[in-house]
Amino acid sequence: MVIGTTIRPIILGIVGDSAAGKTTLSRGIVQILGTEKAAVLCTDDYHRYNRQQRRELGITPLNPACNYLDIMAQHLRLLRAGEPVLKPHYDHARGDFGPPQYIVPRPFLIVEGLLGFYWQEMRKAYSVRVYLDPPEPLRRRWKIQRDVTRRGYTEAEVLRELDIREPDSAAYIRPQRYHADIIVSFFPGRSVRSEQGNDAHLNVRLTLYGTLPHPDLSEVIAADRSGCVRAMLGREAGRAVEYIEIDGSIPDEAAAALEHCILDHLDTHGAALLTDLGQYADSRAGHSHPLALTQLLLVYHLLRAKQRDEEEE
Repeated sequence: MVIGTTIRPIILGIVGDSAAGKTTLSRGIVQILGTEKAAVLCTDDYHRYNRQQRRELGITPLNPACNYLDIMAQHLRLLRAGEPVLKPHYDHARGDFGPPQYIVPRPFLIVEGLLGFYWQEMRKAYSVRVYLDPPEPLRRRWKIQRDVTRRGYTEAEVLRELDIREPDSAAYIRPQRYHADIIVSFFPGRSVRSEQGNDAHLNVRLTLYGTLPHPDLSEVIAADRSGCVRAMLGREAGRAVEYIEIDGSIPDEAAAALEHCILDHLDTHGAALLTDLGQYADSRAGHSHPLALTQLLLVYHLLRAKQRDEEEE
């Protein structure tokens, strides 16, 4: 009898409010790593109540009491140890639960959702923790667009739901940003009006905490003549941070230089990682250099974490 090797996945946690861009970011990372090596688990599947029940109870899915956090934490612990789980599944299109899903660990697991960093037990399962923090007007536009086109809501219903959810967003979702290694904030530049929906030209601000060994991009940033990449040092909540801003208007050449600078910090894995970077879909498919560079930075950290795990074994 042949006993298979246990796969202890490297887990990336992506947390953010509803329609903050979690799925777009995680989908691109899976495409880069390959579906045979990476899987996605959505923590929204651990809701206690379906959409109709939440309306009757007057509770939002952002409230921890509306979720089976204990089962979520248990499943994260099992997956990190290389054990499969039978997890619930929530169908956002129907607002109800479907058949459970059997999840077998792969080398990389992306866990995305609303409350993934809420408990310390959950936070300990991740090798990399990311919080998505777009400005509120942009997130509201994204949520209206998504919920109207994909989930059967009217615009008035989405706006009303946003107002209802705001107290829970402030109480439970936004405080989780302080547990992140990296905060990702896409935002419209001065020359791009958010309401135009031109997401290809959104800027990104990356807040990098010292909880991870980030790649040194100082030389390529200093050599950039486009003025589209900026690095600054600062402090947040008593912690030293580095800020990197990348303009959506960054030229192809400057973006390629940054991509290759990140890749140069990896001993293996070359240009193959550059194939599906930066793809997003709103009313039309598009490509964003800031999104591509953000995805590549996160893939860099996942591969580095994998290397460290292998060296320790």
